Amino acid sequence: MNQNESLQKKSASPGLLRSSFMISLLTMLSRVLGLVRDMSFSYFIGVGAATDPFYIAFRIPNFLRRLFAEGAFSQAFVPVLSEYRQQRSLQDVRDLIDRVSGVLGSSLIAVSTLAVIAAPLITALFAPGYIHQQEKFALTSDLIRITFPYLFLISMTGFSGAILNSYGRFGAPAFAPVLLNVVLIGAAFVSTRLFREPSYALAWGVLIAGVAQWMFQWPFLIKLDLLPRPRWVPRDDGVRRILSLMLPALFGVSVSQINLLLDTVIASFLPSGSVSWLYLSDRLHELPLGVFAVAISTVILPSLARDQASASTANFSRTLDWALRLILLIGMPASAALMVIGHSIQTALFLYGKTTAHDVQMSSYALTAVSTGLSAFMLIKILAPGFYARQDMRTPVRIGIISMVANMVFNLILVIPLHMFFKLGHVGLAAAMSLSAWLNAILLARGLFTKGIYQPQSGWGRFAVQLGSATVALGAVLFLLNPAAELWQLWPWWQRLLVLGGLCAAGFAAYVGVLYVTGLRVSHLRGPKS
Repeated sequence: MNQNESLQKKSASPGLLRSSFMISLLTMLSRVLGLVRDMSFSYFIGVGAATDPFYIAFRIPNFLRRLFAEGAFSQAFVPVLSEYRQQRSLQDVRDLIDRVSGVLGSSLIAVSTLAVIAAPLITALFAPGYIHQQEKFALTSDLIRITFPYLFLISMTGFSGAILNSYGRFGAPAFAPVLLNVVLIGAAFVSTRLFREPSYALAWGVLIAGVAQWMFQWPFLIKLDLLPRPRWVPRDDGVRRILSLMLPALFGVSVSQINLLLDTVIASFLPSGSVSWLYLSDRLHELPLGVFAVAISTVILPSLARDQASASTANFSRTLDWALRLILLIGMPASAALMVIGHSIQTALFLYGKTTAHDVQMSSYALTAVSTGLSAFMLIKILAPGFYARQDMRTPVRIGIISMVANMVFNLILVIPLHMFFKLGHVGLAAAMSLSAWLNAILLARGLFTKGIYQPQSGWGRFAVQLGSATVALGAVLFLLNPAAELWQLWPWWQRLLVLGGLCAAGFAAYVGVLYVTGLRVSHLRGPKS
């Protein structure tokens, strides 16, 4: 057996906790730069009518990217690739990668080309509230033409990352998003100097970043001798299996993204700035979700797929149990922190330049509402792979459709009265999304339990007491130490960030201290061996 064949057969991945920590660090770097990016947007361009068209134009291909690259495609591709690695030769793996890249890439090029041609129709579909606002409608259509090819570029980036993740190479895929933020920060700085309409600079930055992220991963694929050589073979058995798993998973794994896009449609009818307010609240909500939940989900999917392929049901359940506890340890305090000091965080990060105190206040209302569902969003990232690793797409699809319908019902119940009486319709959108996320998470957990896929390990009662008491301590410390809103607005940027850092440190110390006193140790967090 040669070196490449040996690489093909062995796991080659480090421990689950260590891998999750590495991805979290790199993702944290990306998310911090993402906040710097959004601060740059707020300073140079502002929040509201100036940025709404860009956020819509960027959200559409980004939504499709999460469906095809990080969502349904990844969940369908990784289990099949893991099975090929376990049961077939390296050449079979190469053939699968080449054929999948050919079919996926060709399809995405066709979709992107149609979208560029039909940009006004896409604007009318996803931002119908702009139809009678000619300038906004035209600008959004132009920006869609620039940003939509990002779908192809970032989906191929996600495809490359899925290959690397399957071979335990988590670092490069986790670092790639850093490039997006670096490029967009640069675009924000030159936006007002080189463009009469700054949103164009951001749109071109998105396109350039897509190229950079994709090409960044090529050397790592070359080192594994797995750089895709696209071939159009749609009738290949592996390709057809992936497609058969992927199509239903479009709903099951990406319901939150579909809901977010539907919310954008509704927000286009709400007061100017609603899209941007939701975007800023979503950015802070996405920080713990992207840093930790996506990292842990990325690590456990190949592990679960290997356990399934080798019929190791006990380890499959232990891996899920470990991931659920770790997610709750992160999600609960993050949710509490965002609810208690969310307005202060947004003031410290975004109240600069053209962004007003009113914009921050309106966004903070949405942040409070969406934070109530943060743990649910994070749990979904862990529970869904429990089905997809077993190539069970039907159950998450059914649950996803139920949750999506429920989200629209919640929208009708919440958005209309909040808009009519308080002009806070966007808060209703955020609250409805949180409610539907909890419904989704509960139904997924019940499905895993009733099917016998997941059996909780011992110690959950004590863990719940430890987690609950530590979260209460964190919330109390943040509430007592948080300065008045007027002071946050008066302070310069460096003082805001210094105080915010001190608040976070105090809350973290209280949280970790209570966990330690109640008996939780780092050794309890180490996952089962791969």
